Amino acid sequence: MCFSANASFGAGVVLSVIGVVSIKKAHKPSQLLFASIPLIFAVQQVAEGILWVTLPNLDNVATQRIATYTFLFFAQILWPLWVPVAIILLEKNSTRKKVQKILIGAGIIVGFYLAYCLLSYQIQAKIIGHHIAYIQNYPASLRIYVIGLYALATIAPPFFSHIKRMWMLGVAVLISYLITALFYEHYILSVWCFFSSIISISVYAIMIEISNSKQQIAPVW
Repeated sequence: MCFSANASFGAGVVLSVIGVVSIKKAHKPSQLLFASIPLIFAVQQVAEGILWVTLPNLDNVATQRIATYTFLFFAQILWPLWVPVAIILLEKNSTRKKVQKILIGAGIIVGFYLAYCLLSYQIQAKIIGHHIAYIQNYPASLRIYVIGLYALATIAPPFFSHIKRMWMLGVAVLISYLITALFYEHYILSVWCFFSSIISISVYAIMIEISNSKQQIAPVW
């Protein structure tokens, strides 16, 4: 979450529960990546909770660094790869798969670029007010392209799925990102994850649909 250690750890617990029940709805290995999205959010929240606890203490530099890089790995590198791959694994329509492969390509490009930046530039997390700011001196000239590719990889895939409720995930991510960008521009990485619970509920709703459709076509003996 983004407002306190208690909020982050509490969110981690809630998201873990949503993740477990979502995974229980999975009938095939190909559904596990998608069903695991809430659990990944839970790890992010725990990492940020650790930052809330350790940042005020200068003796915890090593722990701070691990938690910072863990959070940013999930936020900037894993998500643009995980989301499109998880959704294409659920896809049955060949035309939609072609579009989703392009979105995976966007995720690979932005994911590798941000991985390079994460390893090459100075990174720092700071508590400012009631938020955690992640200070990253990445090349400003490429920022607009990075934002565009990241948006393609994380927002667009749900809108190219044959699953009826998948649009809910796309809308949840889009609205979450817009609200964060408009009102919390300098804390966008941290605050955006505040909406992870809403996004995770969308994942669970979609897993329910997938589970129900599986039961409906199951033979009755």
